[in-house]
Amino acid sequence: MEDPDHAQRDLHENIARGNFPAWRLFFQIMTREQALDYRYDPFDVTKVWPQAEFPLIAVGRLVLDRNPSNYFADTEQAAFSPSNLVPGIEPSPDKMLQGRLFSYPDTHRHRLGPNFMQIPINCPYRTRINNYQRDGAMTVLTNGGSGVNYWPNSFGGPAPQPCLNEHAEPIPACALTRHKRTHPNSDFEQAGMLFRRVMTEEQRTNLIGNIVAHLGKAHVEIQKRQICNFARADPEYGRRVAAGLGLKVEFPARM
Repeated sequence: MEDPDHAQRDLHENIARGNFPAWRLFFQIMTREQALDYRYDPFDVTKVWPQAEFPLIAVGRLVLDRNPSNYFADTEQAAFSPSNLVPGIEPSPDKMLQGRLFSYPDTHRHRLGPNFMQIPINCPYRTRINNYQRDGAMTVLTNGGSGVNYWPNSFGGPAPQPCLNEHAEPIPACALTRHKRTHPNSDFEQAGMLFRRVMTEEQRTNLIGNIVAHLGKAHVEIQKRQICNFARADPEYGRRVAAGLGLKVEFPARM
């Protein structure tokens, strides 16, 4: 690649010109009762929730309207984490998310120090943290001043706010396991729907070309095995990949 920074430069230059990029944010809502017996595991990261059943609910827009004034202070020190949640929004039992809830902050502690949340770019925008956490390397705020660092106390220190407690969610015993889930998920149905109904012909052609370019470097037996997986999603999908690889494979109309 001649210019590996082309995307970052394009973003910076457009913001500088006032051509602000924006994204719309939507929610999909599924009730607990719906999740318990839905035909897909709703927390499987390889699945989507069909919009026909769970319509998109518009929430707002994210607009990037200024560039960092200091790249190190505003970008290199930024510490994003899915565990940074406002009251009323709580994490799902999605295994990928559950792992990232603690791994992201751990990474920031290693990279930026244990008090990374005191760095201005990571501080709350309109309020200040008011708790009993003290000390540690790179403490840059008042460190609690002369106040006590224990609770309960007799000096009017901050107290827990029960209204902000996380929702108590019962967990089925079958979910507490290291073994493979037994949910009757279909591993190929949604992939086939994406290929047939969502992608345009141009997108399908580009997809096949990208797969062939990479899969062509694998052993033939691996190629054939993967072609069968594509065909389980859609026979035409498998046939086109096989043709691109120069392999002759026959599939039934529906696998």
